[in-house]
Amino acid sequence: MTVVTPPTELPLLGQPAPERRDAARNRDAVLNAALRLVKADGACAVTMEKVAEAAGVGKGTVFRRFESRAGLMGAVLDHSESAWQNAVISGPPPLGPGAPPLERLQAFGRSRLELNLRHADLIEAAISSYGRSYAAYSFAAMHVRHLLTELGVTGDLYLLTTAVLAPLEPEILRQHRSEGVAEERIVAGWDDLVRRILAG
Repeated sequence: MTVVTPPTELPLLGQPAPERRDAARNRDAVLNAALRLVKADGACAVTMEKVAEAAGVGKGTVFRRFESRAGLMGAVLDHSESAWQNAVISGPPPLGPGAPPLERLQAFGRSRLELNLRHADLIEAAISSYGRSYAAYSFAAMHVRHLLTELGVTGDLYLLTTAVLAPLEPEILRQHRSEGVAEERIVAGWDDLVRRILAG
């Protein structure tokens, strides 16, 4: 009996080689472990050693893959951001498609606020190590401009979008929380801002 070996997939010129299956499994295990630890203990308490132990891999595997704690935290943030963007693009309504634009905009604000509060430490670490993620901000801004357009808002949509997004920025949220402003009050104030923009 002749065994046919499938051809090995070669990378295109200039592209990285495909990731091995075991490497992909290890990456996913490490990211999922880091996400669990961040959620349970906060980003400041997460170390490379704890992540390696929780993922069931050696510490060297984590360092080879992410190089540093900052690199790992940045990858965790990217993973979370990608999941949130997928929910906006194709998840269930009202955050995803299928709901009226005002409901989608309100769901966007609440979910973005919750995400930025939950990952405030991760975002701060990523900004200090790699700078601000303009790709993430651009995605959010494009989505808000689209919804404002659907709602018939006129005026300078770029500046109005900035006004809508500003209260959801991690630095602003952190300041509000340090002053004792409750999350419910922030959400209510943001909803009020959106309705004033729509009324204008």
